[in-house]
Amino acid sequence: MSLTIRERTCAVLALALVLASACRLPAEVPPPSDDATSTHDFADVKYWSSVFDDPARDKWQKPKELVASLAIPRGGVVADLGAGTGYFSRYLAAAVGPDGTVLAVETEPNLVAHLRERAEREKTPNVEPVLASPADPRLPAGGVDLILVVDTYHHIDDRRTYARALRQYLRPGGRVAVVDWQKRELPVGPDMGHKLAREQVLDEMQASGFTLAAEHTILPYQYFLVFAQAEPGDRPGTPTR
Repeated sequence: MSLTIRERTCAVLALALVLASACRLPAEVPPPSDDATSTHDFADVKYWSSVFDDPARDKWQKPKELVASLAIPRGGVVADLGAGTGYFSRYLAAAVGPDGTVLAVETEPNLVAHLRERAEREKTPNVEPVLASPADPRLPAGGVDLILVVDTYHHIDDRRTYARALRQYLRPGGRVAVVDWQKRELPVGPDMGHKLAREQVLDEMQASGFTLAAEHTILPYQYFLVFAQAEPGDRPGTPTR
């Protein structure tokens, strides 16, 4: 049965639409948001001390083992980015020794005052509280050996830009260690919606000029990633040592 001119025209147009759809490139998927997944008011120091310094935390946070695994050089400079109430302060102070410095960085003035009081109480004069802004940790340029970011990375807005800026504060060979919550149901930690998958942290840090230098598996509920500044030829996502 022969087709009319109109029917043939419609068939040709339909075929053209099918071919155009088949040849269309898939839409580019935008990267996941790098804005903070959680924001809190940390002004109530008494409350946050009860959370961050809960003695039960030691069992799963393993502060001694965590700090020891970083092999921090004596006399070095460490920034505890998001120091909170100073849970790690005395461990880091002992690691760098009396000739080293721990920069306890916080954006909440009440916490900074608490960090200073704690340093005096614990007799750790090498702990120096730093009042930062949300977009700038206010560290000495080229003066830091290690930036430690524990349970804080997911609180940072515009993380790729923030991470790129961290490079200016590192000495040659300086590192950034990120410890944050595994994205699964856990008996401790924030709600699922506040957590970031390990793979997203890797992608963001690599996009910001870092490479994975080491990964520790000593913590039951958190991933523990150590990054170095990327060099030409580094393989993304693969520890360099």
